[in-house]
Amino acid sequence: MTASFDFSVSPFDCLSQGEQRLVRDHVDIGYWREGATLLAPGDEPAHLFVVIKGRVQQFESDEMVAAYGPDDCFDGRALVAGKAASRFVAQEEVLAHLVAREAVTELISSNATFGALLFADLTRKLGAISERAGMQQRQAMALGRVGEAYLRPALTVDADDDVVSVVRVFQQNHTGNVLVRDTRMQPPQTGVFTTTGLQRAVLHGSPLDALPVRDFSTFELVTVTPQDTLVDALALMIRHEVHRLVVVEGERVLGFLEQLDLLSFLSNHSYLISVQIVQARDVAALARAAGEVTRLIELLWRGGAKVGAIARLVGELNAKLFERAWQLIAPAELVANSCLFVMGSEGRDEQLLKTDQDNGLVLRDGYEAPAELDAICRRFSEALASFGYPECPGGIMVSNAAWRQPARAFGETVRRWLLMPDADSLMALAIFIDARAVAGDASLLEQVRGEVDQLLNDNDALMARFAAAIDAFEHEGGWWTRLLALGDAGKATLDLKKAGIFPLVHGVRSMALEARLRVTNTVERIEALRDAGRLPATTADELVTTLHFLMGLKLQAGLQGQGTGNGRVVHLDALTALERDLLKDALAVVKRFKAMLRHRYRLDLM
Repeated sequence: MTASFDFSVSPFDCLSQGEQRLVRDHVDIGYWREGATLLAPGDEPAHLFVVIKGRVQQFESDEMVAAYGPDDCFDGRALVAGKAASRFVAQEEVLAHLVAREAVTELISSNATFGALLFADLTRKLGAISERAGMQQRQAMALGRVGEAYLRPALTVDADDDVVSVVRVFQQNHTGNVLVRDTRMQPPQTGVFTTTGLQRAVLHGSPLDALPVRDFSTFELVTVTPQDTLVDALALMIRHEVHRLVVVEGERVLGFLEQLDLLSFLSNHSYLISVQIVQARDVAALARAAGEVTRLIELLWRGGAKVGAIARLVGELNAKLFERAWQLIAPAELVANSCLFVMGSEGRDEQLLKTDQDNGLVLRDGYEAPAELDAICRRFSEALASFGYPECPGGIMVSNAAWRQPARAFGETVRRWLLMPDADSLMALAIFIDARAVAGDASLLEQVRGEVDQLLNDNDALMARFAAAIDAFEHEGGWWTRLLALGDAGKATLDLKKAGIFPLVHGVRSMALEARLRVTNTVERIEALRDAGRLPATTADELVTTLHFLMGLKLQAGLQGQGTGNGRVVHLDALTALERDLLKDALAVVKRFKAMLRHRYRLDLM
């Protein structure tokens, strides 16, 4: 029976062969009927429990605080402390491995990762996981395939074309190389003409419009396939002393892999997307660049980049994307006399996979907007939809006249939100507070934001009503119970935004509003609140770690197709035992933070 011990699950997946033998030599199996107590407060545990079959519930007083199913282990803290503080009860028949205390103690002392994963807090657990996974992630990055990199289009010219006409092709298509098809050769051959060949043609001394491009082309192509690794492609470039490879699939040429693009991909190819955005001449070109952003996110996540850094990078790229789209659609005079801004997760630099549009427009007072303003704004919203950003169901978009107003009128709207607060106006205020300018005159947005500071005036009642939104989804409750008692609810789902991300973000936003902070990013707000003495340092660290864990879990589920709403709603049975354990810890942090906010703003008296 002991030979069936599963070393592929956390925290036992970090053990060496020798440490695994230690476990095998000190493991037994126990059985408990439904309703039996495995550990009671005050008991001195002799084993670490690792559930094979069944469910175990953990109670503190009469409150269930955790639940354990197959592959979960408990109670590491009691084992180290020498005494149990909780009651563990079999929810149904339970079969569990029992790892002897002396073996667990030895593992904790010899393997820091095992100890951290067994009983550390969320921050230390995630740190241990990150350190352990680093090498594997870097290796995955190095094994990227040619087909995943950015390939430049392969335009084809005739070998009899003169050099001047081919240079015009270079200029028109922003490229520095073309394929050359020579049908005079038998059999017909394909070569490549580059800027290096152009230099040779110039040095030839003859009129360029009299020189056929065939004479300065190379017909010995160095090729790769989409399935080749990028490391192998780089080795080919070094071996043949070339700066580009022709990517082929069978007889078909897919494009050029440039050395600069390859090196950028192996490190961070975000600048390529930025170049694509800046050089885009129409909305269709921008849509192609928008598609590259998701590929970039997946690459960076697989490569081990931190979720906060990915979100920041994506935020900057999206800002460029929206700015360029507005410049292509709106007249230059309108762009100069307005401020286009984004809100929500986009405004906070926390958006990863694409979500609903949240944007608005402030017009300069006295500026006479064009008669076709409505049509212009509709085209902009349609363009974002073509990039993969669905229209906002609540109409928080520039195509809605309520979200495009002159600065003075917009300021009056903000004043109404503050002076006549109701659920809708307070939510609109919350969305607006996260606004970030992406195009036009940013001072127009700051002018409107100034209304908030002028009217807030230490209004405790308003702050309490604003902060109360942390409980906006409390009526959907049950998420804690569903998570703790996963058991038979293998098909249960959890809305990560409602259960964790929104209350954390809005709680921090409330404290930032009270402190008159102008930063919109949640982590920056947390750090500013900590530095101002408004948040304990330990709480601040917990909140940052929890936010990034929830964002990462949402991103992972979205990329793997394990959830809906871009990973926002996850299927609990799709999570590993370790992910469920970390999720419990993260949601417990949110629960404690909400309790702190309820006390701070006296929400229980509302």
